[in-house]
Amino acid sequence: MTVPLDRSVLATVREVIAKATAGFEAWDYTKALEVTESFFWSFCDDYLELVKDRAYGAQDPAGAASARATLRLALDVVLRLLAPVLPYVTEEVWRWTHDGSIHRAPWPQVEELPADGDPEVLTAVAAALAALRKAKSEAKVGMRAEVASVTLASPEAMHALIALGEPDLRAAGRVTGQLRYAVADEVSARDADLIPVERPSS
Repeated sequence: MTVPLDRSVLATVREVIAKATAGFEAWDYTKALEVTESFFWSFCDDYLELVKDRAYGAQDPAGAASARATLRLALDVVLRLLAPVLPYVTEEVWRWTHDGSIHRAPWPQVEELPADGDPEVLTAVAAALAALRKAKSEAKVGMRAEVASVTLASPEAMHALIALGEPDLRAAGRVTGQLRYAVADEVSARDADLIPVERPSS
């Protein structure tokens, strides 16, 4: 994996494996499920949205391959983590891409995934995307509206993290112009110049 955002999500998956495994080993099934579900919804709401454009090859072949490999690895792990509590649906989805039953597959291990990512990259870029979505919502424009320019305000430590995922953030947030950074206590999108998508006339 060469893309920081992809390495970040896999580092997060490593943490989920460790926590879910510890939950099962302590007979705390609720905790194991809670950790896995929390990641799954974040994965769907944030990572999938961020890499959708790249996964379809809109940027470059290497970036597309990295996104697709990350999606496959993360989904493979999540299915195995959920299999004990969602046996039927995980079995169905598993068989779309695997031979044999998921219930005979090995339990995921942290060693299956690369360890060179920073989970905070995904957290920071997802927060920036949420800020862009909020700005569009408050301006009463659709999520497909183009952002001609915007200032992302956040704690200074987050700037470098967001910058690592900026190409994906630009694609998901439809930021086509200048993206500036400012220091603030909370993440927000300021002074956004939004261009709504014109609806076709009937």
